Amino acid sequence: MIFSIGHANRDFDEFVMLLKKFDIEYLIDVRTSPYSRMFPVYNKEAFASLLKENGIIYAYMGDLLGGLPKDPSCYIYFTDKNKEQARKVDYSKIEKKEFFKRGLERLINAESKKLKIAVMCSELNPQECHRSKLIGLALQKAGIIVQHINKIGELVDQNEVNMLINGGKNPINLWGEIDMTSKRKI
Repeated sequence: MIFSIGHANRDFDEFVMLLKKFDIEYLIDVRTSPYSRMFPVYNKEAFASLLKENGIIYAYMGDLLGGLPKDPSCYIYFTDKNKEQARKVDYSKIEKKEFFKRGLERLINAESKKLKIAVMCSELNPQECHRSKLIGLALQKAGIIVQHINKIGELVDQNEVNMLINGGKNPINLWGEIDMTSKRKI
């Protein structure tokens, strides 16, 4: 099992309490940019140090598993309503990239060793974050149970989050494949 959590405006002590509540030993930061202007306690260096003081090991993997990669081929480009060039991330493109596959393989290896890990991003609600829409779906297809720690500190499994994202329809079929006819919001 792999957990996921978002920091948003959570107090750091509450954040650590939640990690300890679920016996998380390793926190994998999957933010593309591991910094927060509004909540500097979650800035990479300070955050890693504070986690270490609390017995939790920090690892940054946003370069492999981040939701806004630098690779321009991971986006759909279009003209917006103001007739300006815009782009939107396309998770189906990211999941085919070698960098994402390498990151996912590291998570799968950690899970196979029974390490207690959580992936973390800034978004509090799992259904609004790439932790569920990209990483959670990919792990689910690999047969790994993903439990998301929601904004009130309770666990919500990937199937429940899939249903929230897709208006009551789970995009994973009986064979662990994504039903591409479902509306997978990006």
